[in-house]
Amino acid sequence: MTTLGRLARWTGNWIPAALARPFGAPTAVFFHGVEPRIGDPLLQVNQHRLDAFEGMARLMKRDFDVLPLVALRDVLKAPEKYPRALFLMSDDGYANILTTAAPILDAMRLPWTLFVSTHHIDTGEFTPPTLTRLFCREAPAGEYKIPYLGTVVPGIAEERESLTEWAWERLKALDGLRANEALDAMKTALGDIDLKSAYPSESFLTWDQIRELRARGVEIGAHAHQHWAMHGGQSRAWLTGQALQSKLRIEQEVGACRFFAYPFGNRGDVGRMAWEVVRDAGYENAFTTVAGSLDASANPFLLPRYGLAPEENNLAAFLPVVRANNARLQSWQSEIGTP
Repeated sequence: MTTLGRLARWTGNWIPAALARPFGAPTAVFFHGVEPRIGDPLLQVNQHRLDAFEGMARLMKRDFDVLPLVALRDVLKAPEKYPRALFLMSDDGYANILTTAAPILDAMRLPWTLFVSTHHIDTGEFTPPTLTRLFCREAPAGEYKIPYLGTVVPGIAEERESLTEWAWERLKALDGLRANEALDAMKTALGDIDLKSAYPSESFLTWDQIRELRARGVEIGAHAHQHWAMHGGQSRAWLTGQALQSKLRIEQEVGACRFFAYPFGNRGDVGRMAWEVVRDAGYENAFTTVAGSLDASANPFLLPRYGLAPEENNLAAFLPVVRANNARLQSWQSEIGTP
């Protein structure tokens, strides 16, 4: 989180909701998975605790007008008319949301959108950051030659944690083709370890389960084909595949796919070619993870979103504060282009 983000969160903790409400603006927020309990916070970084998520859902129900994403077009045309508008989203497609988040949101009649990474739905394979963490944690002691990372030596627990940070920073900077070579070597090193049984919170929905959610009114959007950064180091052909293949798979399995969310989605994770290929693939809008309010964006394929923290106790006061990041968002959009 940036210094501005930390300041905004601190400010939002003490501002009374009633005082902040006049400064409200339409906002998009997102989460990932939801687990009954968090037993391994270093691995389950994308999981909300069930009781905390239910508390956030109650705040959203009480303090905002939570709208389906199909209302986005009207909101973007006249954001000043929708100061309490909130769009709720979930990224990746973790299996646990079917039994944890979905029943809560159904009971409260809160519309939401699910963005899925279609490669991981097709194969059940863990995301690259999760696989990297598990390689560094679970690979038997020894030396491993990982393409583009060199010789990697998992050692004692403390060394493995620092190794995870080192490996991930280097892996994330690679283009998708080279990154997949490194990931394949990590999978080979892990051998026959049954990771899905050991780490069920990181497992993915099936297409049948996604169809069930669609039948219950959930909007289904694309989160790229493989959950990988669409930064400026990627080729246009690879980026086009990420945007187009995910859209085609969703349309083949569940129906229309109109919206896109970039994996990781921060400033260094999305380049000019990324939003161009998303636009050219036929999406109506696309979302980053750069915070801001929806009245800020000149580029409909670089819309802001705020990632919900593990616990949020004062969303009505905090979310109006995220518009303070709009200038930073607009500056970034100017750097990588507008339609």
